[in-house]
Amino acid sequence: MADRIYSIDAMRIIAMVFIVMIHTDPFAGLSATGNMATFVIKTTARFAVPFFFVTSGYFFALKATRGDPTDYVRRRAVSIGSIYVFGLLLCAPTFLAGRLARAYIEGRSLTTTVTESLAEFVDPVALLYYGTSVSEILWFLPALLFSFLFVYLFLRLDKAAYVLPVALAFHVIGLLGSTYTMFVDVPIEIRDALFFGFFYTSLGYTICARDWEPSADRGRLLAGLVGVFAVVQLVEFYVLGYPLNGEAFGASVYAPSYGISTALLTIALFMFLLSRPRLGVDTPLPSWGTYAVGIYIVHPAVFALIRTGRDVLESVGYSIDGTIVWHLLLTPTLFLVSVLVYLAADRLRVIEIGGTHWPGRPWLRAIRS
Repeated sequence: MADRIYSIDAMRIIAMVFIVMIHTDPFAGLSATGNMATFVIKTTARFAVPFFFVTSGYFFALKATRGDPTDYVRRRAVSIGSIYVFGLLLCAPTFLAGRLARAYIEGRSLTTTVTESLAEFVDPVALLYYGTSVSEILWFLPALLFSFLFVYLFLRLDKAAYVLPVALAFHVIGLLGSTYTMFVDVPIEIRDALFFGFFYTSLGYTICARDWEPSADRGRLLAGLVGVFAVVQLVEFYVLGYPLNGEAFGASVYAPSYGISTALLTIALFMFLLSRPRLGVDTPLPSWGTYAVGIYIVHPAVFALIRTGRDVLESVGYSIDGTIVWHLLLTPTLFLVSVLVYLAADRLRVIEIGGTHWPGRPWLRAIRS
């Protein structure tokens, strides 16, 4: 097992591009053809978040087998916590500004807007577990932290062999409560650690712990399976979103978070990357993968400011989100500005790329030294 798998590092930045596109909805609402393109983009992109869970679980097992898993989980908890706090501090003022701008445009009370927003931001369950109190996009971070804790619990109980089957059982419930709602009604929020992150994290852990890594000669087969499962996922979501709902393809954009085929696609992709550990080594992509986490936590705040600007323009008669230029420029602009903001935060010593993300700690450390 190699500590540095260049193909995974490279895929981090590629996956982050897909995550940004999930949020920007490129071409949605322009026309039926635009909706079709959005459906294909968002459906294809659904491997991205599971990929990050699987990667985290894989390296958890890699580190746990070489040292103290308790120490590793503690360090990861501190790291994830710092990243989450940084994201919250970026998102809270920008999201509040957006809500105030919309309230002003619509003639609603600004005081009420502030009061309601702050109460929502500090809701303890949404803030500490679901990660949706300020921005729904940040849900991944608490989900990853709790997923680590769930896997760690099985290790402490010496029941690691059961972690994947148990996690799979919860994931099936999650799929029934989100994507396959025609079969059962799950009356709780299920896009969280227990029903989604736990499964993919335990999957990555199990791949490493049981040494399921494929040999290089399986690379072509796995690459073919990636293509096959990508098509299967498109078919799965198409059937669920259009024929079963009685809608014409392109009449709207159907984009569930996960499906049955999502796990198959994610497994095939991750195993392919393991079979080609040096894939991308001669490109800048592995080094750019370092910025993936920063883009993730910064882009919700940047996106909120962009949407606020759009709303202000619309209030004075300039509608831009229905233009092709908006859809072509939104994703690359959001991605680039997020990178620049993240680099600026590092340059100003607010955070440390590759190190602590507790806001201001690098600056305080520099003063003390």
